[in-house]
Amino acid sequence: MSDGFGTRVVRERVLAGWAAAPVRFREDANAEEELALGGYLDRVVVELAQNAADAAARAGVPGRVRFSFRDGTLVVANTGAPLSADGVESLATLRASAKRDDGQSAVGRFGVGFSAVLAVTDEPVILSRTGGVRFSLADTAAAITALGSSGLDTELRRRDGQVPVLRLPFPAEGEPPEGYDTAVILPLRDDAATELVRRLLAEADDALLLALPGLERIEVEVDGEVRVLADAESRWYVRRAVGTFDESERELLLADRPTEERSRPYWSVLWALPQNPEVGVPRIVHAPTPTDEPLSLPALLLATFPLDSTRRHVAKGLLTDWLVREAALAYAELLQARAEDGADVLAYVPTGLAAGTVDGALREAIIAELPGTPLIRAVDDGTLLQPRDAVVVEGSDDAFNAVLAPIVRGLVRSTRQSRVALDALRVRRLDLAELVDQLGSAAENRRPEWWRETYAALSGMVTDPLLREALGTLPVPLADGRLVRGARGLLLPGRELPNDVLATFGEYGVRVVHPDAVHESLERLGALPATPRTLLEDSAVRTAVEHSADADDPAAIAEAVLDVIAVDPSQADGMWWLSDLVLRDADGELVPANALVFPGSAAEAVLDDEEVAPIDRALVDRYGHAPLEAVGVLNTLTVVSASDVTLDALPEALADLDGIEDWADDVAPDGSRYGATVGELQAVRDLDWITDGAWPRVLELFGSSPELRRALVGQVRVVGPDDRPLGVPSYAAWWIRDRVLLPDGEPLAGRADPEADPVLATFLDPAPEWTARLDPEIRTAVGLVRTVADLDVDGIGQLLDRLAEPDREVEEAAILRLWSQLGSLTVFPDSAPEYVRVLGDDELSRVVAAADAVVVDGPMWLQREDLGGFVVASGAVADGVSDLFEVPMASEVAAGKIETEGTPADTPAIVRELVPEVPDTWWEHEELAVDGVDVSWWVDENGEPHAATFNGLAKALAWSAGRWSHRHVILAVLDNPSRASELLVDTTFDSFSPRAE
Repeated sequence: MSDGFGTRVVRERVLAGWAAAPVRFREDANAEEELALGGYLDRVVVELAQNAADAAARAGVPGRVRFSFRDGTLVVANTGAPLSADGVESLATLRASAKRDDGQSAVGRFGVGFSAVLAVTDEPVILSRTGGVRFSLADTAAAITALGSSGLDTELRRRDGQVPVLRLPFPAEGEPPEGYDTAVILPLRDDAATELVRRLLAEADDALLLALPGLERIEVEVDGEVRVLADAESRWYVRRAVGTFDESERELLLADRPTEERSRPYWSVLWALPQNPEVGVPRIVHAPTPTDEPLSLPALLLATFPLDSTRRHVAKGLLTDWLVREAALAYAELLQARAEDGADVLAYVPTGLAAGTVDGALREAIIAELPGTPLIRAVDDGTLLQPRDAVVVEGSDDAFNAVLAPIVRGLVRSTRQSRVALDALRVRRLDLAELVDQLGSAAENRRPEWWRETYAALSGMVTDPLLREALGTLPVPLADGRLVRGARGLLLPGRELPNDVLATFGEYGVRVVHPDAVHESLERLGALPATPRTLLEDSAVRTAVEHSADADDPAAIAEAVLDVIAVDPSQADGMWWLSDLVLRDADGELVPANALVFPGSAAEAVLDDEEVAPIDRALVDRYGHAPLEAVGVLNTLTVVSASDVTLDALPEALADLDGIEDWADDVAPDGSRYGATVGELQAVRDLDWITDGAWPRVLELFGSSPELRRALVGQVRVVGPDDRPLGVPSYAAWWIRDRVLLPDGEPLAGRADPEADPVLATFLDPAPEWTARLDPEIRTAVGLVRTVADLDVDGIGQLLDRLAEPDREVEEAAILRLWSQLGSLTVFPDSAPEYVRVLGDDELSRVVAAADAVVVDGPMWLQREDLGGFVVASGAVADGVSDLFEVPMASEVAAGKIETEGTPADTPAIVRELVPEVPDTWWEHEELAVDGVDVSWWVDENGEPHAATFNGLAKALAWSAGRWSHRHVILAVLDNPSRASELLVDTTFDSFSPRAE
């Protein structure tokens, strides 16, 4: 076999060296293994494409390379300079390159890239037009064994047969495919190698062509399917920078680099952006082939960065720093070119965190360069501005920018997405509020129409609450020629109110926007459409009304206000201060509206003519009742309302109500107004102007008017500082109860209602006959008493005093009813009565000193007349009566201890059947004494019944069973057992009542 490349000589030299010094064999094997399994593990496709590019460059021809993979073999064919003896020597000599004289176009630099094939094969073959060469793991191992060197044999065993494959070339026969000058044939080692090659071929893309400018075309054939890579720069925006180091730069920048590198003083940088935004960009640095250095920038970077010994990372040093600066310049030039073509390049500005050391250095250099590079178009004329000369207005959108552009020099647009990039470029930011504040002086002489266009431009911004706040001082031209700051509270002229009405109020300080400047954005910023309501709510209008009595022309103010209210009287609701508007009365005098009445009205009939006067008839004829009532002229009694009232700081709307402070004191929880609130308060005004004889008609008015009725009978909900609600009488009810006196000089409140409990009525003064015509709720609200529950504290005290009058005859049945009602009261007089009424003789009650009475809350205590007079009640009512009268319970003054011995006896079965709750046993006594007093029955503290009589046994069993109502049934069956069946049948219906048909 021909050996045109002298491979035998190479093998002999290498083998002789290994035999002479086996350590050299170990060094070569370790170095090759480090390259194959480390830096070049997944670089076979890139490295073979790089060799093809270098071959084309040496031959000065366009490079083509074809990767063909099928049947477990990868064939890589390329055009260009064929394999030479020097090339074979380079392949077999680690770190010695045959490309040192190839010039700037060569990409490979160290002669070691071919070791990448060892990641996938043990038998690489190179066939060229000038001859062939192969490498073999097996043949190399055999050649070593044939030497018979014990030292090498030992090394071979230690390495388990692994030898440096590429150190011993062997001749090979064959030709490259037609149309190509060289072919590399790689029989793949195993399935893992096959998967790696498939992946690397699939990943080959435009980046490979851009990294290897010597290649014009790359063809990739996998299992018969062909993919072609060509004309990459037509799909990318590319910026290249190349150069040669001069002598001084070489000494400075390459001093720490290997000799092979120092002999090639060339550098290059390429940045590329995909023309199709959907094309992904490898986020790694290419030097110029792929490294493991991460890159955060959305662009492809290929540069001649020096690499460390792993061939995977960029080496630190002056050369890398120099190339980083050149890369930053090239990147800035690429973005400028794209910006000149109309592209938005802000997305390519480095922001966020760096992905690695090299990436951080690149970003820092780029950010230092970009502020001085024309990149951003001005809003005004579209010229490209350097970021350091540009300015953005915080929060401004495109429409408002168009308005600001002639005023703000260097203005550029800013979006939420571009904010970070603009900040990175150090673009100056103007605060929107600051700019708006300056806008008045900058555009002071602009016509109202220009301002309307400005407000229209703001329509997209005024929907944002934060931007609305920043626009708070926006200048607005007024109809009177002034330019004021801030739209809030200004009135926008519209169709509801004519301009002449608005002009009238302008004389009083009402601020109305110029009609030619009106835009809906102003309403978003707080301006108000000029409706009757908004005009009347203007503070200037209120000031004019409240001081109308002192005005030069009160009639003009009255006319203007009434003209506005006449448009829609309902819009004056709640504006209590309108009642200060002075109008003419029937005598031509100026009188506040709230002191005027309509002639012939109910108000005129019931109110004191010393306090009110009839209104001028001419005003009634001109405006009618509704507008005049809206300003406070009285047709009937009037209700004033207030919301969220704090009792310790009553609102101004309630200030004129007679006694309102006293009402607040009386209804405040625990007597303290501090922190007490009322959600909604309605009060009837002018109660103190009602004449004494008019109350029958006034109370009929309350019943006929739903509004007046609610203000009287509805309770007010007061919430204390502890958030507990309390229902209290309305202001009107309180005022009438407290201050309305009848002709006899005594209050109306506290008198017996026409429908009062007859027993209760005997102790109260009667109400006038005319009260019978009133609604029952009205009567209750003004203080008439239907039941004990209707009594206030003073009424309760009066009732107790009258109950204690000894001359009154009160039947026991009546007093029992009163006790049951009195025991349910929740308010008590300040002091208890000295005398109380107790049970007496002949079914009448009698009066005793309170100290001589007890409250009996159980029937057995009725046998203890030794304890005093009896006040009888049960359960909670007994407790209430005891507290009201300050009279003790009978059980509190006597021990109730049984002092005689009894004999236990079984409770009769018939009784247990009738009343299952009775105890099984009772105690029979010949004589029964409790606390030394003879009684007929008792139930002790253990609930055990004791009895000395037949009747007493029935009561004791019923009380101990908790079935007191069954005592008569028990007595009947004890007295006549033959009735047991009859009585048992009757008890079936104890829990039922007849149903109404």
